[in-house]
Amino acid sequence: MALDTIIEFENANIFQKDNLILKDVNLTIKKGEFVYFIGKVGSGKTSLIKTINAEIPLKEGKARIAGFDLTKLKTKQTPLLRRKLGIVFQDFKLLTDRTVFDNLQFVLKATGWKNKNDINDRIAEVLEKVNLSYKGYKMPHQLSGGEQQRVVIARALLNNPEIILADEPTGNLDPETSENLMELLFHISNNGRAVIMVTHDYNMVKKFTARTIKFENGKVTEQDQVKEIDFESLKE
Repeated sequence: MALDTIIEFENANIFQKDNLILKDVNLTIKKGEFVYFIGKVGSGKTSLIKTINAEIPLKEGKARIAGFDLTKLKTKQTPLLRRKLGIVFQDFKLLTDRTVFDNLQFVLKATGWKNKNDINDRIAEVLEKVNLSYKGYKMPHQLSGGEQQRVVIARALLNNPEIILADEPTGNLDPETSENLMELLFHISNNGRAVIMVTHDYNMVKKFTARTIKFENGKVTEQDQVKEIDFESLKE
């Protein structure tokens, strides 16, 4: 595994229980790369994401994620791997009964942070990164969809992960808000984190061009140029 490689799959077969979902996955992603995962619903995008974060065990083939060998990963190591990953969900998954600050504090305490000043400083840092410095006291329902998604990105950044996994992050947002969010994700990537974005938002794929991996018929294939992708064939 090269020094700047953060994700590497070699001849990996991805299963959901006993069902083979993806066959012979060979994929390398470097630090600071922005990569799209595209394909129809059920084509295996989420299964590969779940393999990366060790929700689905790797039964066949090899994979290394942020220095962890998935074939040898012990249960007690899984939380350590997941600290290297920041996850951005389409449906936010914010705790609706507490403020933005308390949502972020909850995650830090759950991942072992104890010093109150350190916690406060880290929350201030990530909120500033997503341009929400003055929104910490707000409840999630008081924020727009775009602001809530920025909170989710702030939450994903809390433990300074090496990889961001964004699952349909623009799915519930209007086009202008989606563009702002894309700019933020590209900024995060440009600062050295690998960003993987699962998406059906092909307008954003066309507008914000980046490396694109297509999932189809149980295979994962590299798309050389966005303009050559047949997006119509990927629509449901």
